[in-house]
Amino acid sequence: MRPSILRRLFRRVASTAALALVAATLSTVAAARPAVAAGGLEQVTGFGTNPGNLQMYEYAPAGLPANAPLVIALHGCTQTADAYYTNSGWPKYADLWGFAVVFPQTTSANNALSCFGWFDPAEDTRGKGEAASIVQMVEYAKQQYGSDARRVYVTGLSAGGGMTADLLAAYPDVFAGGSVASGLPAQCATSQSAASGCQTGPQKLTPAQWGDKVRGSYPGYSGPWPRVAIWQGTSDYTVYPANATALRDQWTDVWGIGQTPSSTDTLPGNTTRSVYNDATGKPAVATYSVSGMGHGLAVSPGSGTDQCGSTAAYFLNTICSTYHTGVFWGLDQGTPGGGDQLPAPSGLRVTAVTANSASLSWNAVPGAASYTVHRNGTKVASPTATTYTDTGLTAGTAYQYTVTAIDGSGTPGTASPQVTATTTGGAPAQCFTATNYAHVTAGRAHTTGGYTYANGSNENMGLYNVFVTHTLRESPAGYFVIADSACAT
Repeated sequence: MRPSILRRLFRRVASTAALALVAATLSTVAAARPAVAAGGLEQVTGFGTNPGNLQMYEYAPAGLPANAPLVIALHGCTQTADAYYTNSGWPKYADLWGFAVVFPQTTSANNALSCFGWFDPAEDTRGKGEAASIVQMVEYAKQQYGSDARRVYVTGLSAGGGMTADLLAAYPDVFAGGSVASGLPAQCATSQSAASGCQTGPQKLTPAQWGDKVRGSYPGYSGPWPRVAIWQGTSDYTVYPANATALRDQWTDVWGIGQTPSSTDTLPGNTTRSVYNDATGKPAVATYSVSGMGHGLAVSPGSGTDQCGSTAAYFLNTICSTYHTGVFWGLDQGTPGGGDQLPAPSGLRVTAVTANSASLSWNAVPGAASYTVHRNGTKVASPTATTYTDTGLTAGTAYQYTVTAIDGSGTPGTASPQVTATTTGGAPAQCFTATNYAHVTAGRAHTTGGYTYANGSNENMGLYNVFVTHTLRESPAGYFVIADSACAT
């Protein structure tokens, strides 16, 4: 979805045929399901009148029981359903947790770059175009698999993320939850010419104004609303991080819960999770900000329960967003938001440091069979005890640690709050004075939601631009603090 290319996109003429009743369609149209890819992905034809001219692919584990959940997974621009099936990790959790996945696909016949039409009212509104085709796929799959109508979810990357937000707004009666990865708020753009502006910086609307775009997508609907996960890389310059802030504002307003998080914690892959609970204390909205990640879907190849996917174009090796999204929705057979997980270990603390080691301890978690220790977002150990000494470190360097409890089935719980251990020795402190933009470019700071934060200390430096200047003090290496008034070295 590069802005320079998006302006050159052409749209097909939308079908004027009205969306037929799905039940009638399914009773009169025969479906063919030839296998099209290794590993179980199959194409479905004849799923409905298909006003959006989309293709339907699906995956379901053998022996799937009735009343299982259903997930709809939307690819990004230039991608295909098969690429999303291969790299996103959704088939792994379909097998592990027991649910079916539908992978809609658009083509260059609809859009020059095979982007879903998240910016076109003829495609992304209730009862029209591609949105209507996707809902027909939902209805077909529900009948085919006996899926639980109360547990249908939609997720998507980039243009697929923009369409995901539009579907959640237009069909809150269909989808129980959604996950928008590097995507756009619902109805951010209503024309192709406005799409690029949304990508680089959506309108500066209040939460209520963003929420009105959702409420106006299905007038008269009053809930229940979908539970929404929002994934965003802080170094995404295709769909800027301000879109994640707008999405948060939009869906917290719809839920009526305000924009102050109920909790914030650190996950692997330099990921910060902020959770916004509903009136009953269950997570309704969650944001996942991946520090330093560009434009793409966060994956983490490996065999661990919380690892998934494979790296490819726009599939970036940081954290398994699919796992955490599934837990947020309760697909792991927990409550929405993962309420049945083991809690975060409390009392994580640094007990000793040397020039090349850091020792940690934490309080035991009842029911934990072991723990995982992450250093700077990467797993480094799986102790069964509540202490660990990390060795082979660099002198005079700051390291961030979190610990997660693992239950007897191998399922990880919630990560602990992060602690910092600074090894002894190393080079003397250095000071750098520059604009916020220059600090980010030099790797001394990062951006989230349009603001700049010092690496290491995570201190807020203000807006991300060339008009704000700060002095940062680095000590130890890679750990920066604001030192505008004085910078002793």
